[in-house]
Amino acid sequence: MRVVIQRVTEASVTIGGALKSAIGRGLLILVGIEEIDTREDAEWLAGKVVRQRIFDDEAGQMNRSIQDVSGEILVISQFTLHASTKKGNRPSYMRAARPETAIPLYETFVCALAAELGKPVKIGEFGAMMSVALVNDGPVTITMDSRVRE
Repeated sequence: MRVVIQRVTEASVTIGGALKSAIGRGLLILVGIEEIDTREDAEWLAGKVVRQRIFDDEAGQMNRSIQDVSGEILVISQFTLHASTKKGNRPSYMRAARPETAIPLYETFVCALAAELGKPVKIGEFGAMMSVALVNDGPVTITMDSRVRE
């Protein structure tokens, strides 16, 4: 499971011209799921995300977590995070999980984030064509992969 985390002052997702979800200060998380991912990957990654100290303290140092700043989280499914660009000029998405595998893991990830955060997490719509808007704060953008746990 792979995530791109963006610290934001605001973010939203629109589907078919209608606003689906919006947050203020917090994290926009793009999540890609592989066929080999498990529930344990989703739970581990959720805990790791929530504990990341990527918000500034009074001294301007990144010492606060999303919990510490009472921030919000918006999660967007993003199968293209597993694109392979090794051959040719057209990305391959063979590593991305099929919906019957990905949807339950996406839901597990969102539920685990909410449990770790202690409040609901906003979402897009799995498999939908979405328009995502954000104001990146910093900018701070971090990637994590459950296959790389160093």
